[in-house]
Amino acid sequence: MEMELTLAPANNSITILERLVEKKAPTFLEVKQPLVLPKLPFIEANTENVSLSHLKENCIIPVFTKDNEITISHQQFIETVLEAVSQVFGNETIESPEIRTSHLIRGRTPDALHVPAKELLDHQKTMYYERMAFCIKIPSIAQDVGGNRLELTIGGVRAYNQENLYNKKTYEKFKFFIGFKNMVCCNLCISTDGYQSEIKAISNYDLLEKVKLTIQQYKMEEHVATLKNLNNFQLSEREFAQIIGKSKLYNYLPKNEKAHIPELLLNDGHINAVAKDYYNDESFCRDTNGDINLWKFYNLLTGSNKSSYIDTFLSRGVNAFDFSKGISKALSDGDSNYAWFLS
Repeated sequence: MEMELTLAPANNSITILERLVEKKAPTFLEVKQPLVLPKLPFIEANTENVSLSHLKENCIIPVFTKDNEITISHQQFIETVLEAVSQVFGNETIESPEIRTSHLIRGRTPDALHVPAKELLDHQKTMYYERMAFCIKIPSIAQDVGGNRLELTIGGVRAYNQENLYNKKTYEKFKFFIGFKNMVCCNLCISTDGYQSEIKAISNYDLLEKVKLTIQQYKMEEHVATLKNLNNFQLSEREFAQIIGKSKLYNYLPKNEKAHIPELLLNDGHINAVAKDYYNDESFCRDTNGDINLWKFYNLLTGSNKSSYIDTFLSRGVNAFDFSKGISKALSDGDSNYAWFLS
């Protein structure tokens, strides 16, 4: 039984709103000149780097098959966020988006129905990416944490596999974040209030307004203070090993026990990577006595998360932040629910 997927040509138009009144740069952050650092991807896994022009010029856009209404495309999502960023941070330096994609969906035009794959001409081929993640750096808003330069970063994730494209057009789902990128390793530092796991939008304008609202609600000072505070806590080698062991046991706990323990979204593969990098990572490995501070530990967690698929990447990144913050509370007063991982 053959299934037909209806596709429409790309429509890259987006409503551009009036710019907000000019804003001054935030004064609570130390603004330094950008450093020349090696460019590393913010996510790896099975992703590839693409340009915005590639999405606009070479990729078709899926439609909702029951009414042939077009979806909000990957490029429209990116351009909508760029517009929101330019409105809120108009006086800042805004870099071009870094875009990572995965799960390439190939197709062909109707006139190439019976053409062998190896004989297809370029104009007979169609393509789009099922999943896309991007981030936009604002290097003029930066901070130093643990000797690492962090730059304000805004971005999102779109996954067509989370939409029911075989139905009529309805609200579409997007993941969005505002946080910081660690320029030493390009790990993302995202807090709970800077992340929306599901923005539902019916149009570009609707999406723009909801993105701006998330940006405005982000508690930047509080996030930075929490990240800096992680430097004040040390894990001994024994405590680190205890966390690694308990983290591997976590997924096998009986449901009634697991319900009383904070959620850990990192899997065995991530935990194994953390254990390996505890010894081998150039920037965040243990001290000579085996101790490791929670800032380094947090970066081992976010580093391991770069192997996650696009659609789970952001939620695991936020969970790594909550986990590190919870461990710091367990170390300080012992009453945290996270104490289970140290017991």
